[in-house]
Amino acid sequence: MTRRPPGLRRFAAVSAAAVAVTAALGTLLLAACMPLPRTIETLPKPDLDFSDFTEQVPQWVACADGMQCADVFAPLDWADPEGERITLRLVKHPAENGSPLGTVFVNPGGPGASGADYIASYIDGAVGAPVRENYDVIGWDPRGVGDSSAVSCFDDAEFDQILYGLNESDTLEEGTDAWLEAASRESAEFGEACLENTGALLEFVDTASTVQDLDMLRALVGDAQLNYLGYSYGTYIGARYADAYPERVGRLVLDGALDPTSTESEVVREQTIGFEDSLRSYVTDCLTREECPVTGPIDAAMAQWGALLDAVDAEPLRGSDGRWVTSSTLLTAIITPLYAQGSWPWLDELYATAANGDGDTALYLADFYNDRVDGVYQTNLMEAFSAINCLDYPSSGEIDLDQLRAEAAELDAIAPTIGRFQGFGGVFCANWPFTGVETREPVSASGAEPILVVGTTGDPATPYRWAVSLAEQLESGVLVTYEGEGHTAYGENACIDAIVDGYFLTGAVPSKDATVCS
Repeated sequence: MTRRPPGLRRFAAVSAAAVAVTAALGTLLLAACMPLPRTIETLPKPDLDFSDFTEQVPQWVACADGMQCADVFAPLDWADPEGERITLRLVKHPAENGSPLGTVFVNPGGPGASGADYIASYIDGAVGAPVRENYDVIGWDPRGVGDSSAVSCFDDAEFDQILYGLNESDTLEEGTDAWLEAASRESAEFGEACLENTGALLEFVDTASTVQDLDMLRALVGDAQLNYLGYSYGTYIGARYADAYPERVGRLVLDGALDPTSTESEVVREQTIGFEDSLRSYVTDCLTREECPVTGPIDAAMAQWGALLDAVDAEPLRGSDGRWVTSSTLLTAIITPLYAQGSWPWLDELYATAANGDGDTALYLADFYNDRVDGVYQTNLMEAFSAINCLDYPSSGEIDLDQLRAEAAELDAIAPTIGRFQGFGGVFCANWPFTGVETREPVSASGAEPILVVGTTGDPATPYRWAVSLAEQLESGVLVTYEGEGHTAYGENACIDAIVDGYFLTGAVPSKDATVCS
């Protein structure tokens, strides 16, 4: 049995994703697999009486235990503002002191994570107490996401087949012409379903359009400059905003940075290395404990994880509910606890159960990553993730199989445990209904106020080198380093918290690139 075709699951398994609960991953995983509660299903329709989108007056209504919610309009296509409109969902936590310095907009990552639900359910973890006290804090669902005008592709049963079923390409050897034909057909069918169920919106969920939405939202709240906190993919939104509107940059914090110049294949390469290194850090720690399910030395223990993946690749496990655990699902389960060091103990249980032929722990962890609870996908995270990424990375719509084979061989060489399960991801977006529109150009934000870039040395999802690169690209970028493990650092380290909170309150930044927290 070969691996899952490089469709939705492969592209998402190792990704830039920082779903809305990533900052609380350790706590939530050790408690229960629970979705973030939805804010409110329906809101008053936005007021139609405006001549410019920035003149809208949000109709805030009480929601989500002390929050305020509103929907506002944005143009479907910013090049045609007189054309079709979409809606954007906002959730606001009003400044606790009653006299806000302004508004901080927050994006938790993804792409595809709900900023509205993130603020509604996790405000204490999203921003520090000084920010909550002195700013209105707004999370919004970007276009294509959640309760904004959203991407829709399949129902829950169809998603289960994609993520946890066995499809035609599973019976073929990956990388062969026959496999490519089957994988391309499956990817194209997914894209066609998204277009049929989403409509014209599917062409306009790119980050450049979201940047224009964000500038509109800044104007709607009356701020002359944007104050912003972006995690993971949210740093890409912030960086592109700063480059487009440097004169409108207020206080921007970009935590868990993406490198705006990285291609899709480079992202997969760097993240594969990042998760391989993080798994190695976990195994190193595991070997110090008597209950560790693998045995040393370290290379031998890593090889045991690789052998487990190979065994499941050859013969998938079956969960107690009948779903399949392929090597792709197992890899997703491995990656999920690596986002937060506090979740590493789940890897002990995962190995022990999977090695014993039990797929339920793997399904539990994969469900958490895929936002699935009791058979229901709580959000459209996976659909939006695919749609946004396929527009954000250049794609000719053609497949160079020789290049994909070479990239797959490189991944195997640089990440001996998981790399061989990460190749051929380029097949998915090559079959998307629309080609990519982003150019992956560097950013500079010339003339902008200081921008704080936070990088974690042991971050598996957004490797530290990306934070270094982003800070170097930004003319006013200031790098702050957290020496530790896990994805993103604000809210996880007192030193980082003090720097970020102080910056939001006063605008003060440390000496350029000289600050290291541990």
